[in-house]
Amino acid sequence: MGEAIGQSLATAVGVALSPVPIIAVILMLTTPRARSNGPAFLGGWILGLAAVGTVVLLVAGPSATSGEEPATWVGWLKLALGALLLLVAVRQFRGRPRHGAEAAMPAWMNTIDHFGTGKSLAMGAALSGANPKNLLLAVAGASAIAQTGIPGGEQAAAYAIFAVVGSLGVAAPLVLYFALGKRSASMLAELKDWMAQHNAVIMAVLCLVIGAKLIGDALTLLG
Repeated sequence: MGEAIGQSLATAVGVALSPVPIIAVILMLTTPRARSNGPAFLGGWILGLAAVGTVVLLVAGPSATSGEEPATWVGWLKLALGALLLLVAVRQFRGRPRHGAEAAMPAWMNTIDHFGTGKSLAMGAALSGANPKNLLLAVAGASAIAQTGIPGGEQAAAYAIFAVVGSLGVAAPLVLYFALGKRSASMLAELKDWMAQHNAVIMAVLCLVIGAKLIGDALTLLG
């Protein structure tokens, strides 16, 4: 199981450092429903990751190895995911705000004040399991676990660790909020502003590094 965790760890960190969901949960913590909406968003985030992992492991797990080696299709999948992540990296970098310009955020963030618990949970699930960038990373992480060929129970445990690591970015503001109360407000505001301004560059670097790693892994498998 250690190999499976090691193979997926970098991708899990990429999921954890995704700026938009971190900004979203910080905004939720500034609303009157912070104590219910924040945890609901985190719960939805974990459910979204769990759904992706369950599908990938159920579909890919039984056929991801051929003998003791990863199946050929795993290499092609890694190559495709890596190429898509490189395209995302280029798009993110080209879309970064120019010097002095304010970064544009998704329009739905302006309605967070009106979110209830159900909508917060649904948004968390959508951002982790349906957002294209995070979906690519989650599929890559689950595929890396599946290719090790370990038993199904160990694959599930390894992916659970992947999901926990991938949720640290969203969970951190919640921990600060509940631990420090109002004293966390300025700290979270500074984090939100910094991540909003550098969202494109952060995602470009993450997708570039992970995409290059996946392509390298694919070439090794297919070589």
